[in-house]
Amino acid sequence: MTERELLETKLIELKTEHRDMDDVIERLSAALPFDQLQVQRMKKRKLQLKDQISKIEGQLLPDIIA
Repeated sequence: MTERELLETKLIELKTEHRDMDDVIERLSAALPFDQLQVQRMKKRKLQLKDQISKIEGQLLPDIIA
């Protein structure tokens, strides 16, 4: 696999995990009483995933000289 293919594969995995985190956070928040600390950790992980996704997308997009 080329480096680009590896990045695209990683990007798909991260986006899937990010989407799954939405479901997990929603289920945890719906259950009463819910563990606020666990929800905060999940949200933090979701933000980390978003940062990784943005970084990889930046690597995949060609630089545009303005």
